[in-house]
Amino acid sequence: MHIERVCVYCASSQQADPVYRATAYRLGEVLAANGITIIYGGGGLGSMGSLAEGALANGGCVIGVIPRFMKELEWSHNQLSELQLVENMRERKHLMLKDSDAVIALPGGCGTLEELFEAITLKRLGIYLNPIVLVNVKKFFDPCLELLDHCIRERFMDVRHSDMWTVVDEPEQVIDAIRSAPRWNADAQQFAVLVGKAVPESASPRTSE
Repeated sequence: MHIERVCVYCASSQQADPVYRATAYRLGEVLAANGITIIYGGGGLGSMGSLAEGALANGGCVIGVIPRFMKELEWSHNQLSELQLVENMRERKHLMLKDSDAVIALPGGCGTLEELFEAITLKRLGIYLNPIVLVNVKKFFDPCLELLDHCIRERFMDVRHSDMWTVVDEPEQVIDAIRSAPRWNADAQQFAVLVGKAVPESASPRTSE
């Protein structure tokens, strides 16, 4: 799989453990070293700022997408390759995801989790088909993954939906995880909703390798 552009979800908190910002910086370095453009929320603080700085310090291309009100509050990073202003959060999420070859989620708060779950939902519906990788620093995503497993056990999701995301521990593992992620296609729509009967095992969303 050729990777040109990835969407990265991350946080702006300055209060979280510094290991999260260090991980974001390292992810920026890794993506820049591999010539991969980053599109993210455009912030200059916390993991957002560290991600951008790690990439920019290594010659990477970083595109920020930020609502106008956040720019007016001076929340944006002022040295990005490109900063796109939008009117609202919905437009921001759409532009970040549009044309991305993969989604990478770093630890974060409710905004980061909302973005991640929207991407997973769009993939479940066969709308967004590309890899989704969670960087599980300090096992941050373990409760989230347990909740998703619980959804599967309780049959609100199909067991095959667990192929929609990949979990890694370190930024250095992200690119291999993207390239080796299970294939997914729009046939996922065929079992997005289970109505009245079990879906045959043969109805898989995966394409042939």
